Amino acid sequence: MVLKAPTAVLDKETIALTIDGSRVEAPKGATVLQAALDAGIYIPTLCYDPDLTPYGGCRLCVVEIDGMRGLVSSCTTPAADGMVVHTETPRVSQSRRITMELIIANHHGDCLTCAKNQRCDLQKVARYLGIEEEHFGRLRRGTQLLPLDESNPFFTRDLNKCILCAKCTRACHEVAAVGAIDLAFRGYSAKVCTAGDKPIVESTCESCGECVVRCPTGALVPRQSRQATRQVKTICSYCGTGCSLFLGVRGNEVVEVQGDRESPVNRGSLCVKGRFGFGFINSSDRLTAPLIKKDGQFVKASWDEALDLVASKLSNYKGDQFAAVSSAKATNEENYVVQKFARAVMGTNNVDHCARL
Repeated sequence: MVLKAPTAVLDKETIALTIDGSRVEAPKGATVLQAALDAGIYIPTLCYDPDLTPYGGCRLCVVEIDGMRGLVSSCTTPAADGMVVHTETPRVSQSRRITMELIIANHHGDCLTCAKNQRCDLQKVARYLGIEEEHFGRLRRGTQLLPLDESNPFFTRDLNKCILCAKCTRACHEVAAVGAIDLAFRGYSAKVCTAGDKPIVESTCESCGECVVRCPTGALVPRQSRQATRQVKTICSYCGTGCSLFLGVRGNEVVEVQGDRESPVNRGSLCVKGRFGFGFINSSDRLTAPLIKKDGQFVKASWDEALDLVASKLSNYKGDQFAAVSSAKATNEENYVVQKFARAVMGTNNVDHCARL
């Protein structure tokens, strides 16, 4: 039974369509997949990312649309007013299962030992489609074995687990605007390559991790890939830009960092320092209390004791006897306070900053 859309007047920038018998409103220009996801209707996909141009490569998001011949990929099909979409039909389900079987048949690795276990989109889709060993056991498994690329200090590349969704290459081109990797070769030999098929460390890769965070499988994983138990929202401390991020915490240890997609500053993106440079937080060399030199030796002190000592020392200097050097790891507001202190309190314009272009 086809449901007719109510006669209510829609906003000029809004369209109405029917998905699996439910009336759905979507903004003009949205794809069928976007309209469905916004309405809480799940459609499996492995190559879709809201930050990237629709690709239609995995062929798992296929749907049937009244008036259109054959199956169409919902991620590349624009939603239209009055469109009637079917996401779960025998034909759609059969197509998805066959596609998934072929993807898994060429997928190497043991899920139990994979760093992406329980966080793998391939697992999620396979579970949703009800894929079991018997479904693809009859298929001839791939025998090609590619070398593991461990040249990058922050993440590893295992192309044997790559499903050629092109998320990494598109992120490198469209988000990072670097173009360090791309799809190369054809057919069974197709793979993600750097220029000249060299190790990633010899490419123009900036190690921003935009490819890593989007990889749906274990083909790209951080070297430190322990799963967090909770997240803490904070601001990156590496510079004054103010990128918002989530620290993944396990016990009292930071084990991962994720960008905040809702932040108007970075919109989920992070640089190499913000994404991978959190090792110092748990370093055994990190100071955990102020140190004061007594009898030629540094000893621990309270913050009140340390601040009183600094204040007493600074009282002996005025004007150009004093200079302030600020830090790029401080926020803009903190740097403003430093220069204000130097000019208004210490009476000097000797203010400098550690950042250099």
